[in-house]
Amino acid sequence: MSCLLKRGGGLYPRLHIAAVLLAAGEGRRMGGVAKPLIRLQGVPLISRKLVALSGAGVDEVVVVTGYAGGAVEQQVQSFPVTVVHNPSHADGQEGSVRLGLAALSGEFDAVFVMPSDLPLIAADDLIELIGAFKKRAAGHVVIPFVNKQRGNPILLDEAALAEILKSDTKLACRHLIDNNPELVHIHETGNTHFITDLDTPGDLQVLAERTGWRLEMPA
Repeated sequence: MSCLLKRGGGLYPRLHIAAVLLAAGEGRRMGGVAKPLIRLQGVPLISRKLVALSGAGVDEVVVVTGYAGGAVEQQVQSFPVTVVHNPSHADGQEGSVRLGLAALSGEFDAVFVMPSDLPLIAADDLIELIGAFKKRAAGHVVIPFVNKQRGNPILLDEAALAEILKSDTKLACRHLIDNNPELVHIHETGNTHFITDLDTPGDLQVLAERTGWRLEMPA
């Protein structure tokens, strides 16, 4: 693992950061709707996530498509991202995570793994996680926890990336902390953006009532 202190320029030098943006799911609980295409205030969620990643200084983004892949790819074509398609997206998120990580083109100090159905995540939230990553005393995967509830996205270092790609470690598994506690650094926070996602039509209604924002299903 590279030594950050050798890179110079302050207590916490700038990290080289990538992201895998997961946009392959079938949205079964949403009634078969491709959730990355749900519009918040007229802007698709996947576009909002790409803007957030850019604002947080992320250097490279891989978007993993699957269900409604053509429509999702059309939304991201104006962004400088790599798109990979997961033909086995119905088998679950783990395959998409591995495809995305394997598609990264260089070496990185840290990599975000982020679902695209997090409506409130913005650049400041990602910067919060980057700060937690820099300050952690141990652990290779930073996971936000809000009121004892696991959130997203997560942020992993190069050691965790290598371990995941060479083994059967399941990064997307909710039992990651129990099965691999040595990998995990828990970031305790009161930021509810990390635990606000959209799984069902009811979630859209709740968020609209809570924020006053307009949420629309894709055509």
